[in-house]
Amino acid sequence: MALTLKQAQMQAMAAQAENTYPEECCGLLLGTLEREHDRRWVHELLPLENRWTAEVQALIEPNPAFPASTLDKRTRYWIDPKAVMEAQRYVRDRGWIILGVYHSHPDNSALPSERDRRLAWSDYSYPILSVVKGKVVDVQSWRLREDGQFQPEAIASDK
Repeated sequence: MALTLKQAQMQAMAAQAENTYPEECCGLLLGTLEREHDRRWVHELLPLENRWTAEVQALIEPNPAFPASTLDKRTRYWIDPKAVMEAQRYVRDRGWIILGVYHSHPDNSALPSERDRRLAWSDYSYPILSVVKGKVVDVQSWRLREDGQFQPEAIASDK
């Protein structure tokens, strides 16, 4: 299993993560899947605005341990469902699929959080960019196994 990105796509994700710092960036991976070898080819990135708000938090994470004032775009991201629907139409017209979601972890590792795990779908790839002091220092991709745990996914580079 591998996620294949072009060098320019890797650079675009890194630039978005660094330009968005200290907030989390997010976007979708659009492309095709070779099911026989579980190989994923990213044809386009769709950078999206991080739409996290306190209202989103109240809807999806009504947890008194994390009051709305303690979480913001530096530690959370949210993709507008309308943007996902538009992306689904876009990829369908091209015979592609949405392969996954990428996001950044400002001043934190490229390891998925518990929240990342709870909201993940098993069919998606989840590249995470670690951004420390405004510079990307690590990128790792993850896939959710059937047992609900993440496993690393190789990232292959394509020119």
